[in-house]
Amino acid sequence: MAQMTMAKALNEGLRTAMEHDPKVLLMGEDIGKLGGVFRVTDGLQKDFGEDRVFDTPLAESGIVGTAIGLAIRGYRPVCEIQFDGFIYPAYDQIVSQLAKIHARSKGSVPMPVTIRVPFGGGIGAVEHHSESPEAYFAHTAGLKVVACSNPLDAHFMIQQAIASDDPVLFFEPKRRYWEKADVDTSLTPEPLWQARVVREGTDATLIAYGPMVKTCLDAATAAEEDGRLLEVVDLRSLSPLDYRTVFASVRRTKRAVVVHEAPRSLGMGSEIAARLSEELYYEMEAPVLRVTGFDTPYPPSRVEEDYLPDLDRVLHAVDRSLGY
Repeated sequence: MAQMTMAKALNEGLRTAMEHDPKVLLMGEDIGKLGGVFRVTDGLQKDFGEDRVFDTPLAESGIVGTAIGLAIRGYRPVCEIQFDGFIYPAYDQIVSQLAKIHARSKGSVPMPVTIRVPFGGGIGAVEHHSESPEAYFAHTAGLKVVACSNPLDAHFMIQQAIASDDPVLFFEPKRRYWEKADVDTSLTPEPLWQARVVREGTDATLIAYGPMVKTCLDAATAAEEDGRLLEVVDLRSLSPLDYRTVFASVRRTKRAVVVHEAPRSLGMGSEIAARLSEELYYEMEAPVLRVTGFDTPYPPSRVEEDYLPDLDRVLHAVDRSLGY
């Protein structure tokens, strides 16, 4: 067991996948000699060569289009989109082609393409560098969407995504890249599409993914000082979404608060709230509440702390829920 940052855990996961399967290729802007802007692919081109780890032009639609062609030819390409806000030029390729080919071919043409997307705010970046576009892709039939929240998950989930025969959007919380945790590479990982209860509690369930999992864990720690025991569920997979784990948790606590950075309207929280209301309406003691970003473009970095959900906003939502 070793302590690793999330960036290093992803690097080791990519390395393991490449060692196990020569058909795994890495492609993206500046991922080769530079190792990517966040150094997630550092050293991989040196060890595996320019034929398997290669830089691309600054053209996201070309990156994804090339990956689709490679997948049709039997390869398992892993694309890096340098920043979340750069993914939109590839939206047509992802939604119109990548998401549909497996179904269009009646399952005869698998699409093992993984698209790595550093997402979310909190790093003081400029415009287009702090987006949370996950709901666009979770809404798209034919795509799988996952988000890691810690180094251990990052290490195993990237390997599982690469091994999938369906296209996977792999969201990485960029402000958590440098946080360390123990990573035991000998463990047997949980299924990729399974949520996890990362802290048990009895008074309310906090449901989160990616960067907000740590925020919710911090909120649960703070709430415990007031005698409140909050359960925290890390969704891990956004499509498919593991409702069995979510429903089981909310049945225990009778209350739910969904937390994400993306804007409030039509976000992941809306869908989760709707499903909880459909399934558990008579079992809950309060409506499902949401703590989210605001329905505005992501703000300049000097005021991003006012935009991002934080511990105080989460605890305020818990107070409201318990007040019903």
